[in-house]
Amino acid sequence: MTVGATLALVRAVRRIRYEEIPADALEVARHCLLDFLGCALAGSREPLTEILVESVATSDGPATLIGRRERAPWQAAALVNGAAGHALDFDDTHTLMSGHPSAPVVPALLALVEKEGARGADLLAALVAGIELECRLTALLGPGHYGAGFHSTATVGAFGAAAACAHLLGLDEERWLHALGIAGTQAAGLKSAFGSMAKPLHAGRAAETGLLAALLARGGFTANPCVLEAPQGFAATHAGGELRTDALDRLADRFLVRDTLFKYHAACYLTHAAIEAAGSLRTHHALAPERIARVEVRVDPSLLSVCNVAEPRTGLEGKFSLRATTAMALRGDDTADPATFTDARMADPGLVRLRDRVAIVPVAGTGATRTAVTVDTDRGRFVAEADTGVPAVDMRAQRERLEAKFLALATPVLGRARAEALATAALTAHQLSGAADLLRLVRAG
Repeated sequence: MTVGATLALVRAVRRIRYEEIPADALEVARHCLLDFLGCALAGSREPLTEILVESVATSDGPATLIGRRERAPWQAAALVNGAAGHALDFDDTHTLMSGHPSAPVVPALLALVEKEGARGADLLAALVAGIELECRLTALLGPGHYGAGFHSTATVGAFGAAAACAHLLGLDEERWLHALGIAGTQAAGLKSAFGSMAKPLHAGRAAETGLLAALLARGGFTANPCVLEAPQGFAATHAGGELRTDALDRLADRFLVRDTLFKYHAACYLTHAAIEAAGSLRTHHALAPERIARVEVRVDPSLLSVCNVAEPRTGLEGKFSLRATTAMALRGDDTADPATFTDARMADPGLVRLRDRVAIVPVAGTGATRTAVTVDTDRGRFVAEADTGVPAVDMRAQRERLEAKFLALATPVLGRARAEALATAALTAHQLSGAADLLRLVRAG
């Protein structure tokens, strides 16, 4: 009997157990948790988060809102926390998913552990299961889904959040299928929203959708258990119809969470190679912006529909502008600081002058995370290349770098002592007898 794609996907991740996850994969999962919390704390003060809180928070809700005093219902907390975690576009990413794996999954799980209770080890296992499903689902769908204009963080992320919550709840196989069916019939989010508040909303809605899907499935709510492969199902309507079922065989027994990439610039990840290359040229050749005549940034054509806002007017648009971020790197602007990306910065005459000298040149076969930057000055031509698509192999170095990033983001909200306590709790989450302890540390004082 042939197993359908939805069932095969469920069977690929449902039986993941904490004790069987390799040590390096668990370490990356802890990094994902830490990084999301830092991004959400910093994002909790963004205008989009304020608007969401005003719309859904209550004075006596049961669930914690990260970085805030207000509370909310469980699903609303997943919505707000997910949006806050993606508000700065500083959260982790994954090239196989073509999106941000933790932003939909972690806030759904945090709301669920606060509601239901769970060990830290169980939280981490569910987090891994959610990310593994996101990556495998994207491989099943192929490039047509993202290419058609769907934002994988929103769509695939809803499935990932549902899977993570189903895992934490210990649902049986049938209820897993219904949870994915419920998530799939709600999954939505368009790339045309990039550079606006609606993009972070995608992550929040995916978290909210996934949490609701798992809770409904637990109660017996039904949906199409073959949501991926069914006629007029998710693949047919969102990915051109044909599922790449061989992908699950190719990815069998792999822990794809290991390949999660973390951001050290507060912009779209596909701008990072250009930032790195331009920054290295500035450092090594002491380039003065006023002496730069022309800049050429050679990128894969796929980037043009993602991060090629030619003349960004807002800080959010600037995060999706190869021209602006390259110019910022050549000026020495601190792209690691979210506060750098402001409307005023995008209108700065010096930045605009240099930005307008940057030409984006598509070159087929370059690869989404590779970029070559050429700078012509009165002293000659300088060239540098960068590839930001290689996952870290030194887990200790990555941990140290992410801790520094976390403290920079969390300290202004929580104070140094509480930020350090939260970092320790996240990085030792496997030892927590109650994962909800994390939520007691994230509220604003």
